[in-house]
Amino acid sequence: MAEYKGKKVTLNSPRALRQGEPGYGKKRKVVFVMGCSSESKRVKRITFGDAKLGMHKNTKSRKKSYCARSGGMKGTTDRCSANYWARKDWDC
Repeated sequence: MAEYKGKKVTLNSPRALRQGEPGYGKKRKVVFVMGCSSESKRVKRITFGDAKLGMHKNTKSRKKSYCARSGGMKGTTDRCSANYWARKDWDC
């Protein structure tokens, strides 16, 4: 557990955005990560996933296409990037 803007949050555990939260309707999920900046104790909030598009990771062709498309982008191994968490969500 860590603290982000006065609230207790769970680190490295993606969850769905709730109605009323910043980014709701624009992004699908949120995750809190610590150690992304030069201040290693600082917690960063990362939102990822398009709220308007459905996630079809159980469809083999769609999963293959998404993983191929997002693999060339930077941030595939940096857990402080949205791409890292989106690829993890798709099991790439």
